[in-house]
Parts: sequence; C-alpha cells; structure tokens
Amino acid sequence: MAAPLELSCWGGGWGLPSVHSESLVVMAYAKFSGAPLKVSVIDNTWRGSRGDVPVLTTEDSIVSQPAKILNFLRKQKYNADYELSAKQGADTLAYIALLEEKLLPAVLHTFWVESENYLTVTKPWFASRIPFPLSLILPGRMSKGALNRILLTRGVPPFYHLREVEAQIYRDAKECLNHLSNRLGTSQFFFGDTPSTLDAYVFGFLAPLYKVRFPKVQLQEHLKQLSNLCRFCDDILNSYFRLSLGGLSPAGQETVDANLQKLTQLVNKESNLIEKMDDNLRQSPQLPPRKLPTLKLTPAEEENNSIQRLSP
Repeated sequence: MAAPLELSCWGGGWGLPSVHSESLVVMAYAKFSGAPLKVSVIDNTWRGSRGDVPVLTTEDSIVSQPAKILNFLRKQKYNADYELSAKQGADTLAYIALLEEKLLPAVLHTFWVESENYLTVTKPWFASRIPFPLSLILPGRMSKGALNRILLTRGVPPFYHLREVEAQIYRDAKECLNHLSNRLGTSQFFFGDTPSTLDAYVFGFLAPLYKVRFPKVQLQEHLKQLSNLCRFCDDILNSYFRLSLGGLSPAGQETVDANLQKLTQLVNKESNLIEKMDDNLRQSPQLPPRKLPTLKLTPAEEENNSIQRLSP
C-alpha cells in the first residue's frame, strides 16, 4: 500500500479549487498523473509556515515548492509526462522558464502589488484564512515579498523605477500569453490529447488570473481575448475538478462577493484601528511605573482584623 500523500495548500474561490498559482500547479499535476493526494486546505487553525505553501507531507518526508513536489511524485511512479518525447520534455522546461520569467511577475503584481486589487480582494481573502492577529500582519509581508521578487528579476537597468518596471512586466506578460495561445492553437492540451506538466503549470498560472474578480483587470482583459486559453482553463476545471468544486449559482457567487466586501471593510477597519493605537502609544509620554503606597495598620486595627478572620 502506497504511503499517504497530504498536500497543504491555499483554498479556493471564484470556481477554483485554489486561488494560489503554485498550489494549483501541484493539484492539477496530481489529477493528471493520478496521484492520490489528500488535500488539506489552509485555514485560520493551520500552524505551519505559509511562505512554504504548497507543502507535500508523507510518512517520512516533507516537500515544498512545485518543482520539487512534482519530482517527488514522479519518483513515486506518478508521471504525467511518460508519453512525451525527448524534444517535448525539453520544450516543457523551456516553456516553464518562460512562464516564470515573463508571466509570473505580472501575476504577482496583479494580486499583491496593484493597490486596489490587493486591498479589496487579495488582502481580505488571505486574511480570512490566517489566525488573528497574524491576519493583520502576514498579508502585508506577502505583498512586500511579491514586490521584492518582481524587482529582483526586473528592477535592473534600464528599468530603475517601479512605474517603468510595471510597464515592462505587463508588456512581457501579454507577449507570453500571445505566445502560449499560438502554441496551443486548437489542441486540447499543449502536447496533444493528454495533459502533462506544462499543462499543469499553464493552468496554475492562468486560472486565478482568469477567474478571480478584480477591480483592476489590465492583464485579465487581455487573457479573456485569447479564447483558446480561456477554453483550456474551463476544460481542465470541468474535467478534473468539477466534483470537488460543488459549483456556485450566480446568486451564490453574488453572496460570496457580498461577504468578501464585508470582510474587506472589517479587515481595513481593524488595520486602521491597530495603526491608530500604535501611533498613540508611540506619541504618549513614557512615564516610569508608579509605586503604590504601602498601608500600615495600627496595632488595634491588626487585632481587630485577626479576630474577623478567625470568626466563622
């Protein structure tokens, strides 16, 4: 009997099994390869390090990062690429590198750096799944981490300023989407009729961008113009994740959106309140602690007090 495989990952919304790209990559690959994963969705009771998500846990090992998790699954004989030729395997590596270099920075920016998207969608969604008071701290750290990751790969000459970096990453992302659309063409998957590692990566990167409802939709609008990529995401959702999603009616989705809006307002109010309290504490004069005076009883009072303690 195979050792149990448990995947800890961020949960879903907007018709997705997960809104987190790297979690989606692993979940999709497991579906394609037949790996029997037990999915454990992170909520506000989880005590692991959220920076390592997704995490695969077995009886004797813990593996994080999508590439390492997929390699581990292949060693366990769950291989979605066994029908690929050597050239197709090389193409897979090249396209994954293209996704991480050209598309990922814009996806991170859309979720974590674009202020309106972050404040109204990303921050409240993740905050609702992190225990208080960390829910007021960690989303901001995750946002800074995403920005640092973008600047690490794009903040080099000739792009010195954030605005120049933003313009370049969106140009690169749109070119990448166009290239993926041309490569997919009318095929069901990137290498024919069977999904592989590349399909898992493309789906993981595109599906959140395609489905999550953002107020600022620059890259999302471009993706929705590429009908074959949208159909690609819909087909994988319907074929591999339909039973686990349950499906939401339009009225149900409206309820979810209304609840998210209320949560956004609550999280922002709590953040503002804590910031004000923190400012007040910093501005208040720091006085040394006062010593309370010690009261001494007279001999008559001590005798009377002793009698009262002894009486029933």
